[in-house]
Amino acid sequence: MEVKLDKQYPLDVDADRAWALLSDLKATAGCMPGAEILEQLSDTSYKGAVKVKVGPAVAQFGGTVDVVDTNTENRTVVLRGKGADKGGSSASMDLSAAIVADPTNPAHCVLNGSAAVIVNGKFAQFGGRMMVQVSEMILGQFVENFRQTALTLPAPAGSAAGQSGAAEPTGTTTGAASTTASDAPKIAKEINGLAIFWQLIKGWWQGLFGSRG
Repeated sequence: MEVKLDKQYPLDVDADRAWALLSDLKATAGCMPGAEILEQLSDTSYKGAVKVKVGPAVAQFGGTVDVVDTNTENRTVVLRGKGADKGGSSASMDLSAAIVADPTNPAHCVLNGSAAVIVNGKFAQFGGRMMVQVSEMILGQFVENFRQTALTLPAPAGSAAGQSGAAEPTGTTTGAASTTASDAPKIAKEINGLAIFWQLIKGWWQGLFGSRG
């Protein structure tokens, strides 16, 4: 089953810091609850895992993510990922993301994303509509984590945020995701499995009564 998403998320952070985070795959993966980069296989390929916890039950997907293209001038990145769990379910994704500066407010930008996700196995039985709802909810968690993390980054010299006197975290910076302990954003560490389960149940009931109506 294939699910396609095309979303736009306004962010209250300048395009320079948002791009600094988006172009750092390890830091961006850290914004996805339950996701982790385990190993760098090459300059453009990474081994990772995603864990979903629902009560005492834990589902874990392992796979790879490849950076297909990065364009610093246009602030765009194209990723391709694939993975599977021990139960035989699998998923693959082609993702294009871009940071677009807000011409009316240099302290704001927009995160654009397009994704085509193919799922097989037990997750495919939920149907396209439910998978879209769940995907949108997970993306919502990711975007909020992304926003909070980007806001902690120091503004690049000469950027709109730096020239406007935006506050910058103190301490040594060793990468896009480096912050001091006091500046570290409070982001979700796991995918909210209970919320996903509730979304699936709600979508099932809505579909049931909608079809009867």
